[in-house]
Amino acid sequence: MSIDAYLRAVKERLLTDPVVASFHVMRERATMVDGYIRARLVFTDESYLEFSEYVQVAVDEIQVVTYSYQWATAENRLLKRWDNTPHFPKLPNFPHHIHDGTAVIPGQPVDIFAVLDQIIQSGNTS
Repeated sequence: MSIDAYLRAVKERLLTDPVVASFHVMRERATMVDGYIRARLVFTDESYLEFSEYVQVAVDEIQVVTYSYQWATAENRLLKRWDNTPHFPKLPNFPHHIHDGTAVIPGQPVDIFAVLDQIIQSGNTS
């Protein structure tokens, strides 16, 4: 998959997912070897997700190198944030972690598709 194809797939998911009411891509860049996207989407319950991904081509697949996905209520109360900023080195699976309420817990590598699936499975967007 190319960087362009990956970014098209991201935007296609945002366009077609029934819980996404709207979205705005604030920044997007693609080369043959890497890419970046930053966007904000609003869910049907008016909560929102701001996210950014820096991706690279790695052995004929796309690898998400750095990411941040921040999900909040319409009133700006944090629901959950997934990121891999290296500021919790003692957590298992460092640097992947989740800010869940007031706790920071170990996370797994994710991409926008997995985060959207988790948010939808939580049932909080309907």
